[in-house]
Amino acid sequence: MFLIGENINIMSKTIGPAMKERNPGPIQELALAEAAAGIDYLDLNIGPARRDGDKLMEWMVDVVQKVTDTPLSLDTTNPVAMEAGLKVCKSKALINSISLQPARLEVELPMVKKYNASMIGLLWGVDGMPRDANERCALAVELIYKANEMGIANEDIWIDPIASPISVEINQVKACVEFMSMLSEIAPGCKSIVGLSNVSNGAPAHLRPYLNRTYLAMLMKYGLYSAIADAFDAELVKVAKGGIPEIVNLVWRMMDGDEPDFASLNPKELEYAKTVKVLSGQSLYSHSWLEL
Repeated sequence: MFLIGENINIMSKTIGPAMKERNPGPIQELALAEAAAGIDYLDLNIGPARRDGDKLMEWMVDVVQKVTDTPLSLDTTNPVAMEAGLKVCKSKALINSISLQPARLEVELPMVKKYNASMIGLLWGVDGMPRDANERCALAVELIYKANEMGIANEDIWIDPIASPISVEINQVKACVEFMSMLSEIAPGCKSIVGLSNVSNGAPAHLRPYLNRTYLAMLMKYGLYSAIADAFDAELVKVAKGGIPEIVNLVWRMMDGDEPDFASLNPKELEYAKTVKVLSGQSLYSHSWLEL
């Protein structure tokens, strides 16, 4: 599967100031490190960038392309900045993202076609966050229909069902997995993507990787095509790239109802098994779930 590195982000304590000061060094160094870690796309997140966003995105694309030919995901809510980046991308870009908000659709869908880009279709409707898997399906069908009307092929649409924090709402965590099991039937040819780190928002920093890795394995069972994730979680990269199939198989067996003998599991298997139970709603989430 494809991984999109999330680390070039304006919220970073090093990257944010580098963007502001137009200092290419830290950005180029991080881009090279992400590519070396096995990342397939680099996400360039400049935030809303209300002031001179077009100049910032154009500069970001330029400085990154000078050191790597890794494809780029352009991440901003500013459509002017988005188009400025698309104009200078040397390879097929990924627009991150387009929701069903009318203002975003009207301005950004034409960019997908104009610049031969791909798009992340964010399942955020006019009423906000979908409540369950069925609402996600309805939003996906609507978004794909509107994109198809613009001449955008399903193969260029990456559907993002919006992962939610386990610390906030377990039903949304489960709904995202359920939706993934339905996507191939309702949207043949479309790709899928998830902002993986969302699921662990609110969890202590040292526990977040366990949630991210396990949730990735759970979504992979239903054909997840790509994930936006931490490029430097080496174990997560292994999960995504098939490097630890025994762990992924354990997760999938548990999702099918095969309860393992926990006493027979090694420490690594136990981490994943306990986390599956939390993410599937079989155990209540708490910051001490691995200790129980």
